[in-house]
Amino acid sequence: MTTLTGTGTLLRFALRRDRVTTPVWIAVNALMVLSMPNTLQSLYGTEAERADLVRQLETNASFRALIGPIHDTSLGGLTAWRVGVYAGLLAAVTGLLVVVRHTRDEEAGRAELLASGAVGRRASLTAALLAAGVANGVLALLITAGLANQGAAGALALGVGVGAVGMVFATMAAIVAQLTESARLARGLTSAVLGAAFVLRAAGDSAKSDGSSVWTWLSPLGWLENLRPFAAERWWVLLLFTAAVSAQAAVAYVLAGRRDLGMSFFPARPGPAAGRLGSAAALAWRLQRGGVLGWSLGFFLAGVVYGGLTEGAADLVGDNENAREIFERMGGRGGLTDAFLASMVGMLGLVAALYVVASVLRLHGEETSGRAEPLLAGPVGRLRWAAGHLTIAFGGSALIMLLAAAGFAVGYGRQAGPILAACLVQLPAVWVIGGLAVVLYGLAPRLAPAAWGVAVAVLLIGWVGPALNAPQLVLDLSPFGHLPKLPGGEMAWTPVLTLLALAAVLTASGLAGLRRRDVT
Repeated sequence: MTTLTGTGTLLRFALRRDRVTTPVWIAVNALMVLSMPNTLQSLYGTEAERADLVRQLETNASFRALIGPIHDTSLGGLTAWRVGVYAGLLAAVTGLLVVVRHTRDEEAGRAELLASGAVGRRASLTAALLAAGVANGVLALLITAGLANQGAAGALALGVGVGAVGMVFATMAAIVAQLTESARLARGLTSAVLGAAFVLRAAGDSAKSDGSSVWTWLSPLGWLENLRPFAAERWWVLLLFTAAVSAQAAVAYVLAGRRDLGMSFFPARPGPAAGRLGSAAALAWRLQRGGVLGWSLGFFLAGVVYGGLTEGAADLVGDNENAREIFERMGGRGGLTDAFLASMVGMLGLVAALYVVASVLRLHGEETSGRAEPLLAGPVGRLRWAAGHLTIAFGGSALIMLLAAAGFAVGYGRQAGPILAACLVQLPAVWVIGGLAVVLYGLAPRLAPAAWGVAVAVLLIGWVGPALNAPQLVLDLSPFGHLPKLPGGEMAWTPVLTLLALAAVLTASGLAGLRRRDVT
């Protein structure tokens, strides 16, 4: 038996386990990229409008840091500019999630069962990397085929570049998974590296308008940018991706061959001899505090960045009526500055829905991993156990929106009160999504991961819908479509109170289901 025996079987198993989540991530990413040419055609249909956009970006370092420089003013070049970095980010997240999920099965005891059969020592790692490769390969094909009419070479460069970013972070996650004992820590550390890569690219692009900064070249996202799809492609940049993927994969294979099953090179620190957690709520906080702190920092920094961009929003849009209309559809029909602020706050609200789903589904993870059953066997009721996690889910979403408001106040320096109100008014819609997650977990735990699909669908409606001029009926499918557009718009209490009541009903229904059903 070789070290790769059983790889094919494990790969099929991995693809089957990911048959819902991975296609959703791929579809979201591909749709974001492929919908952009039509949107950009309506925004910047003339050469004069495109030339004005280039001039504005050359003098606006904040927007360059957020999106990147423009290397070509064709529709393909503008698409690569507008969504290239963010498509790379989503591909990286997909890759790291897939690899960590299929290399840290040791926590659930599945890896030990598999290892007792005819399975090679490195088969699990190989299957995980191949699963990530399949996901990123499909994404690359979709982007290449969908943008081929904008230029075959540019479409191929963008598709391969986005997939290559995904594989860089997939192989990085493979290394981190060998160094740590828990999947949660592996995901957190790899995500932190991804965040650092984005910051490095942003710092480099804000310093130089052509992407030539050393800081940009230190980031794999900067490599994607400097591949320059649709702008005299630099094919040699793909050698950087190849070298990084090969080197990281080699390190991961060496570590996997030397690590004991269930262990890591940096084992978890032992806890105190006497337990200090006196309640189920304290345990929930202990389990989720890292996520809360990470999301809090991210939302505060996002508020600072978006607040700093507000002053330049009017200059960037200029006389472009189509761009002004999109901001108004997202943020209301107040002044352009208010519409920009409302649209950015709304985007953070959409992202907060992802946080609340992740936090609620921690209940599902604790149950399926077998950690909930010993706890519930003691003097802890199901509702009391669930209440600890739900308090962090719903209260944490309020906290991160408050910190986003604080970030806007720091970055913009004005309208602190109206921006605070705009951030808080997002919470009823966020809590409705959280309530749906509770319903799925409480009534049909096997379908609980489908809450991610709901959150992603809402994100797409709120993000892509206004740009595609989607009908109001489609926008109203999202709870965020019913919220008042603050700042700048009028406060409407009826939809806010209705959404709050709906969130309460959904949460109560889910808890009632949890109380009556069997624990998995």
